[in-house]
Amino acid sequence: MKKLMFFIITFSATFGILSNVYAMHIMEGYLAPSHCIVWSIISLPFLFWGFYRIQKLLEKDRKNITLLAMAAAFIFVISSLKIPSVTGSCSHMTGTALGAILFGASPVAVLGIIVLLFQAILLAHGGLTTLGANVFSMAIAGPFLSYAVYKILKKCHTNTKVSIFIAAFLGDFFTYCITSIQLAFAYPSLEGGIVTSIFKFLGVFAPTQLPLAVIEGILTVIIMIILQTYALPEMKLIGFEREV
Repeated sequence: MKKLMFFIITFSATFGILSNVYAMHIMEGYLAPSHCIVWSIISLPFLFWGFYRIQKLLEKDRKNITLLAMAAAFIFVISSLKIPSVTGSCSHMTGTALGAILFGASPVAVLGIIVLLFQAILLAHGGLTTLGANVFSMAIAGPFLSYAVYKILKKCHTNTKVSIFIAAFLGDFFTYCITSIQLAFAYPSLEGGIVTSIFKFLGVFAPTQLPLAVIEGILTVIIMIILQTYALPEMKLIGFEREV
């Protein structure tokens, strides 16, 4: 487990520092103050819920902090590897499905805001004024869909690897559907308004985001296999057996 954490942190530091600082989530100053406030207010209940769930996880067993830290590091790593896309934003993997599958969706909101704060302050990736919008799209909407999809597929007795892949793939792409909606509300099309703008943003995101979503699905499956191979005791603490 220590070797896995060392690899993740080293990989994160290397690629995070080398990343182009002009490629961002939704960048600083790109949303009107009213939009920033609204998205922050919408995100707050999920953050409070996430803090509560994390507290319960740690009360159950303090060792859960190891997997929580690993899930946060995974989010930081692959969301720092970005491809410039729509003006004011970028395409990148999110990494949030892993935490949602392990702990449920709400704790990922807290992990996500920590990661987004570090990226905004240290890497100029995202922004402080747009933090609420970025948290909602990447750390709330995506993880909740991933968690719901994973649970539904498992109830349908779908293969575990397939369930994880589909959950991660859809969670990643759904993040960009929400980002497109956020940008469309901020910059509606002169002809067709918000709806037309949503499809325009999605049309620009899709060519880069779809292959990235596939890669994220594969990486998430691989990480789950590694965890259940080398960290099975910790996985059992949160209810996972050797099933991947």
